[in-house]
Amino acid sequence: MDKDLIVSRTPEGVQIALLEDKRLVELHREQPGGQYAVGDIYFGKVRKIMQGLNAAFIDVGGDKEGFMHYLDLGPDYNSVDKYLRLAMNGDKGAQTLANFKIEPTLAKVGNFDNTLKVGQPILVQVTKEPISTKGPKVTGDISIAGHYLVLTPFSNKISISQKIKGSEERNRLRRLMQSIRPQNFGVIVRTVAEGKSVAELDADLRQLMENWKEMTEKLKHVSAPCKVHAELDTTTALLRDILSDDFNSVQVDDQALYDEARRFVSVMSPGKEDIVKLYKMETPIFEQFGVQRDIRKAFGRIVTIRSGVYLYVEHTEAMHVIDVNSGNHIKAGSGQEDTALQVNIESGLEIARQMRLRDMGGIIIVDFIDMDKAENRKKLFDVMTEAMKPDKARHTILPLSKFGLMQITRQRVRPAVEVDVQEKCPMCDGTGHIKQSLVVVDEIESNIKYLTTSQNEHRYTIVTHPYINAYLTRGGLRSFRWRWMRRHRVWLTLKQSEQYGLLEYHFFNANGDEIQM
Repeated sequence: MDKDLIVSRTPEGVQIALLEDKRLVELHREQPGGQYAVGDIYFGKVRKIMQGLNAAFIDVGGDKEGFMHYLDLGPDYNSVDKYLRLAMNGDKGAQTLANFKIEPTLAKVGNFDNTLKVGQPILVQVTKEPISTKGPKVTGDISIAGHYLVLTPFSNKISISQKIKGSEERNRLRRLMQSIRPQNFGVIVRTVAEGKSVAELDADLRQLMENWKEMTEKLKHVSAPCKVHAELDTTTALLRDILSDDFNSVQVDDQALYDEARRFVSVMSPGKEDIVKLYKMETPIFEQFGVQRDIRKAFGRIVTIRSGVYLYVEHTEAMHVIDVNSGNHIKAGSGQEDTALQVNIESGLEIARQMRLRDMGGIIIVDFIDMDKAENRKKLFDVMTEAMKPDKARHTILPLSKFGLMQITRQRVRPAVEVDVQEKCPMCDGTGHIKQSLVVVDEIESNIKYLTTSQNEHRYTIVTHPYINAYLTRGGLRSFRWRWMRRHRVWLTLKQSEQYGLLEYHFFNANGDEIQM
């Protein structure tokens, strides 16, 4: 399979498209000034402990606090806490852990009250980016990822990727790692390490140890909260995770990004840096390689497949729902059952692509066309399983239920990719109906209550149509605005915009970023 990576810098940020056999399968967007990325490590501070949830909110220095459940502290929390104190005091042994005594593992059954205190410093790592109104999810189980290896401090365990099947190769890698890994550092061997030489793996391990030492040195001079280890930017992180021998090219239209990508490839795969090419043509790079055309066709509520089959894709707060429709399917079958199988197989291949392309996470429900024969349902399940093998996100596929539904769960670590391919009416949101005007005021107050109690937001701006704004602010100290501030202990700024629809409103945080409700 031929792979190409297309990287484009725009005023809105960096866009990265992954093509497999010239077909768009993944689209990533790196926002400028983004606060959190999966893999970032923060020197944080416990802000609030939720006894009922056995969880805590961690101040990591951004506008949203990190959320951590007790089980997310990780089995090595006691060792991490001891290391943090040593690093803050400038103990040189914290850099190598050579004479570090590993502490007993944390009890699986416990609570935060007996483990952490409000205001206590803590080292955490982002495992899930902020989604909607939720802050980042963080863990105390620290690791640093490289191209071939993942470094896991406070452990002496060596793990080999399950995708490396050969027992001889697995034994070779295990013996190799046992001989070169530092004491009190465990290692996870990634799939791309298969067949790599001692020199390549050792260079990757040395770089990871340098990252660890830099973080340790930084902890001596900083105060919580702050970031102490930054994950790579999206472009180089993608190269680190997916670069392999079947890559044809990495096309980049920005000189600075080109230099960074070429330097990274030369370190990770010496001799392969020539696959990184600087794009200089006048035609926009996404247009030249057909990416923009694929985006227009693949995103949207309705996705059409060449044979005439089409999919309805709906995204709710709880799940993604996909409905398969035969449309004007033109391939002839020997009967209704064969036609249904053909339509379902074509749809299944496109659905597997759509999940990667939109980075769907959580629960995905697919309503396939009903089939009577058990062997056909099994064949469809096998097709879906095979089609999703290239997907690096952890996922689980269940066989078709008796109602013709397939349930899929897919790892969710960042918001799903959304591209607007059509405009919606701001009044009806595309439904053709608007809410009753009396309901809007109650709905706004309900959102205020949710943000203050569940999301710990206490200062934000509400922008509405001038008519609604006048209604909410009339009456001075007896207005809705002042009543809400007293009732919910929140500071509200009400603004108006003539560009909004009559019943349209939006919430913005203290930094001016819109809060997705």
